[in-house]
Amino acid sequence: MKLKQLEGLLGGLQQFPQPKVELEQYPTGPHIASRMLFTADNTFGDVSNKVVADFGCGCGTLGVAAALLSAEHVLGIDMDPESLEIASLNAEELELDMDFIQCNILDLGWRGPTVDTVIMNPPFGTRKKGADLDFLSVALKVASQAVYSLHKTSTRDHVKRTALRDFNASSADVICELRFDVQKMYKFHKKKEVDIAVDLWRFVPASHQSSSI
Repeated sequence: MKLKQLEGLLGGLQQFPQPKVELEQYPTGPHIASRMLFTADNTFGDVSNKVVADFGCGCGTLGVAAALLSAEHVLGIDMDPESLEIASLNAEELELDMDFIQCNILDLGWRGPTVDTVIMNPPFGTRKKGADLDFLSVALKVASQAVYSLHKTSTRDHVKRTALRDFNASSADVICELRFDVQKMYKFHKKKEVDIAVDLWRFVPASHQSSSI
C-alpha cells in the first residue's frame, strides 16, 4: 500500500466525539500516523507479518494503519470503553480483523516479550507527569522487536537517557521530527490550533538489537 493511500484511509476514521482531558485524548492525525507506520514497515520491517500492539489506542488510528500494512495480528489496548467502541467500528468499516482489550497499560500484566512491535502515541505527561515514560517502560518489556512512540521534542534528552539507562533499551533513535497539530478541543485551549514539535522514536528492547535492519 502506498503512503498516500494509507493516509487517505486513515483520514476517514471516526475520532473522539467527546475527548476526555484527564486521559489526554488527542487524536493521532492521518499525516503523522501514516508516516509513522509506513516508516516502521518499509524501513525496518516491523509491521508486515508481525504481531503489533497499539498502546493507548484511542480510536484505533495507529492499529488500523498496522492492519492495513498487513500486520499478522493487531491488538488495541485502552482503558476507555467509549474509545474502544469507536476503534472497533473503525476496524469493522475497513473489514480489518483486530482485537481490543480494555485495560490500563500499567495493569496489563503481560510477562516478557508478548508481541513483536508496540506502536503508541502515549499521553505526553501534561496532566500526569511522566505518563509517556510509564507507557514506554511497559512497552520495552513486552515488545520483542521494536517500540515506536511519539514524544515531545522538548523532552528528547530525557527520553533517550531514561530509555537507555532505566528501561534497558539497547538503542533509542529519533527517526524524524514531526509537527503534531492539536486542534482546540478543551475549554482551557486558548488558540484554535497549536503545532507541537514531536519526535518519532524507534526503541529496540535489550536483547534484540541484531533484529530487523
